[in-house]
Amino acid sequence: MAGSDLVLAFPGQGSLTPGVGAPWLGQPSFDVVTEVAAATAAPVADLLVSGSQDELAITDNAQLATFALSLCILDATGLQDRAHFALGHSLGEYTALVAAGVLDRADGTRLVEARGAAMQAAAAAEPGGLVAAIGGDSSLAEKACEVIDGLAVANYNGPGQIVFGGDAAVLDEFAERAKELGFRRAIPLRVGGAFHTALMAPAASALGHALDAATFSSGHALVIANVDGRPHAVASDWPMLLRRQLTEPVRFEDSVRALPGGSTIVECGPGKVLQGLTKRIREDVAIFSVGVPDDLADLAALR
Repeated sequence: MAGSDLVLAFPGQGSLTPGVGAPWLGQPSFDVVTEVAAATAAPVADLLVSGSQDELAITDNAQLATFALSLCILDATGLQDRAHFALGHSLGEYTALVAAGVLDRADGTRLVEARGAAMQAAAAAEPGGLVAAIGGDSSLAEKACEVIDGLAVANYNGPGQIVFGGDAAVLDEFAERAKELGFRRAIPLRVGGAFHTALMAPAASALGHALDAATFSSGHALVIANVDGRPHAVASDWPMLLRRQLTEPVRFEDSVRALPGGSTIVECGPGKVLQGLTKRIREDVAIFSVGVPDDLADLAALR
């Protein structure tokens, strides 16, 4: 692993499960969670330790809790100043920006809090959801969106997995016709809205004020953007990229393909979703997933 590019990767909000933060209680790095909680109105630590699945599925709760726990885990790895690249899936892009030094933790926390509130309000005004389609590709996805009015691609996650968004009637129609359209099956996701589609346009407008008030720096690592799968070194790019991210698809597959060959990726956060996706995208990168303290032993060779 010596000499390979180190990449930090961070999951999105759908990765939380009840009690996911409990293993980190008593660890010095849990102070990060406490600091994020103190800067917001949300009971972040309580959510991570004892929150129910229903509480963790609420958009503003989920985003702050995932952000805080991912930064806690990053702190525990000791790798935050050694990365060459960082990337995240949806909400995880904000964690990546903090990890890369493009945003400081205070601004990152304010933006995540504002983003969660804006997305929850947009979802209440224009209810919708997401469905993961298994077994298709981008050409099938484009065809499905042409055939079903109102259907939109929300995530290009990797080979064989594309996520669609829309209102309930649109998603029901897609689920009924998924096999007819060339997909093996359709799986509804536990999320609070049609994220990364046009239904989030009101959130993009609301979040704009918070983005304008934040300070973006050049950072010490390149962050690969969700909306175009490209690394961005210019700090002033990020406010517009983050606005676009709310209403445009997450191009996670393109983001992983943008990494140099032989990279070593460390996923910091609850679950191992990104590890599973990445292994299907690239065979020439190594990936470790750190979700509980016991996983830290796997990183010994990187230190």
